[in-house]
Amino acid sequence: MFKFSNGVRLLGVALIAGLGACKVPDMALREQTRTVPNKYRFTDDTLDLARMQFQEYFADPYLASLIDTALVKNQELNITNQEILIARNEIRARRGEYLPTVSPAVSIGVDRVPRYTPKGAVEEGVEIRKENEIPNPIPDFFVGAVASWEVDIWRKLRNAKDAAVNRYLASVEGRNFVVTNIVGEIAAEYYELLALDNQLDFINANIALQTRALEVVRIQKEAARLTELAVKRFEAQLLNTQSLQYDVRQRLVETENRINFLTGRYPTPIPRDPQGFNSVDATTVVGGIPSRLLANRADIRQAEYQLKAANLDVAVARARYYPNVGLSAVLGYQAFNPAVLFSTPQSILARLAGDLVAPLVNRNGIIAGFNASNAQQVQAVTQYEQTVLNAYLEVANQFSNVDNLDQKFQLKQQQVAALDRSVEISNDLFRSARADYSEVLFTQREALEARIELNETKLAQLEARVSVYRALGGGWQQ
Repeated sequence: MFKFSNGVRLLGVALIAGLGACKVPDMALREQTRTVPNKYRFTDDTLDLARMQFQEYFADPYLASLIDTALVKNQELNITNQEILIARNEIRARRGEYLPTVSPAVSIGVDRVPRYTPKGAVEEGVEIRKENEIPNPIPDFFVGAVASWEVDIWRKLRNAKDAAVNRYLASVEGRNFVVTNIVGEIAAEYYELLALDNQLDFINANIALQTRALEVVRIQKEAARLTELAVKRFEAQLLNTQSLQYDVRQRLVETENRINFLTGRYPTPIPRDPQGFNSVDATTVVGGIPSRLLANRADIRQAEYQLKAANLDVAVARARYYPNVGLSAVLGYQAFNPAVLFSTPQSILARLAGDLVAPLVNRNGIIAGFNASNAQQVQAVTQYEQTVLNAYLEVANQFSNVDNLDQKFQLKQQQVAALDRSVEISNDLFRSARADYSEVLFTQREALEARIELNETKLAQLEARVSVYRALGGGWQQ
């Protein structure tokens, strides 16, 4: 039969009496705001674009292949995968804290009993004591099991485990958010690569055009119809246009290497469709319902899980005001002579003890921890609300950007068409001596600048299309 000692009983009574005078603070709970506007300003579409696979949204097979490679080899993503494993093991550790701990134990010791102590005097006075029957010093041999268990009556340990689960889920959503960003970054860099290819093509076309113009000017100079000044002006413009191609080539190298970095590999040529830039439709963008952001955006769900973990942290901190109830037990064989160590029942040792411990005097650490947990919970609520607001504004900004870029692109197309026609007209007039050579120079320069701006506008349209997909939370649902 196992009994608690009188000291344990008195301690329990004292602690329970002291708890009556302890005031446990209330938790400063706040519910997160989950409301968003019913629709976006620039679209009323109900299609959930974020649910589309990136292979479907980005129809270019070269781009899809690059994204597939990045989802395997990207270093940032692989680092995030390890953070998920760390969080998963935290759950395992927390789960083990509220389960009993049982450990096998073997001990060997020697205990010499002093003569002039109560125990020593009693042993010396025992008449049946024979020489060497109870040696002094007394050896001590033990083989058995030791168990301990903190009884989680306040759910402190289980709430800590649940908080770890929510942090694990938050880490999974963090990985999904990284995937969304990687998909968007690779798509944006790939479209920039196509835009640079296109820009290099029409720079080379302008070089060919200006080369022919320079030949015409030289012929007219030999015929005394123009001066050396005109030749040098045309020659200078040709040299300026030729220099532009090297800037574009450098940007091509840097863009390819940014894609290589995202795909976790050393410099490698990026395969792509040379005509892909002009064939991509940059205007087809739909939005869906804003409330679906709460389900599609991985960073919103990550903030929500972090908020749930913060709520549980407050409950854990509050439970520290209550007493800890613990049980400990020992069961095994103990003897002073190894020859009789396993004698049953003479050598059997059994012990069961209960502990009741609560802070009474110095509780500053518990108070500080509770206040910090409360502040972190309020912070998590604010971060969640900020994440939702930021997500909605990102989508709204990109829809506005898509609409404005569409209008700008149409005007730029008209400008380029007008300047291309003006180049033809100026060349015809120049050949018939009805236009000055400077008009030809200015017209060619304006036409090249306008075509570069048209190319950049088309690139901005494609980047906006990528940004809409990323802002809506697409790309991670594979």
